[in-house]
This record gives sequence, C-alpha cells and structure tokens, in this order.
Amino acid sequence: MLIRFDPYRDVERAAAAWWNGRAPGLPMDAYRRGEQFVVHFDLPGVDPSSIDLTVEKNVLNVRAQRQWQYDDIDKVAIHERPQGTFTRQLFLGEQLDTDRIAANYEHGVLTLTIPMAEQAKPRKVEITAGGSHTAIESGQTQS
Repeated sequence: MLIRFDPYRDVERAAAAWWNGRAPGLPMDAYRRGEQFVVHFDLPGVDPSSIDLTVEKNVLNVRAQRQWQYDDIDKVAIHERPQGTFTRQLFLGEQLDTDRIAANYEHGVLTLTIPMAEQAKPRKVEITAGGSHTAIESGQTQS
C-alpha cells in the first residue's frame, strides 16, 4: 500500500528528535481496512486552513503549519511544543485510487481514506474451453 524508500529518513528523524528533545512533528499510523487504506496524521493545534494536501502521480504530500503567537510582554518559561511548518511525503502503491482520496480533520487528527483501485481488487476471469464458457472463482469451476 505505502512504499517506504528512503532508508535514512527514520535515522534522520530519530536523530533530530533526540537532538531537539522532542518527537518528530508529523507522526502517523497507516493500515488497510477492507477495500480501503487509512492514514492518520497527528496535527494537534493546527488550523485546518493551514493544511495543504497534494497528490502527484503516486506521491502524497502533507504540509501543515502551527504557529504560537505570543506578545512582547510574555515571559516564556517553557517552550517544548514544536512550531513552524511540518511536512510528510508518502509514496503510494499503484493499487490505491489516488483520484478518490477523502480527507477529514477532527480533534487534531488528519485522517485520509484511500480506496483500493478497481484493477487491484479480486475479480472473476472467464475461460473458454472447447467452445463453452466457464467461470473460475476461488479454484472452483462453474458452468
């Protein structure tokens, strides 16, 4: 479903998290549920209008921005929540229908639902033998 190609990305993200003392900015979960693929991105505190989601060929790009605006009179004691622009790129497999991606942002979580492409779904194949048509499904012959 998803294609992970960059072998150094996880190492770089772990090193950055360790160096900065915080987790990467755009964690996600992804799984297949029946005839669709579901991806959740954690984006707490992000204004939905700042989320940009694009698909080009089989590459999905997610970009979001979180900014904390404080006044000059504020004296910040602790500043641990990451701010700025967060991006994530996913390489989607050919078996996903990128033309029908649905996106929903609720409770700080961006959820993408990507249906399986029709050509990736199981289907019956008709076989002709001796002038008669026979449908084969799951290893059983039907006339």
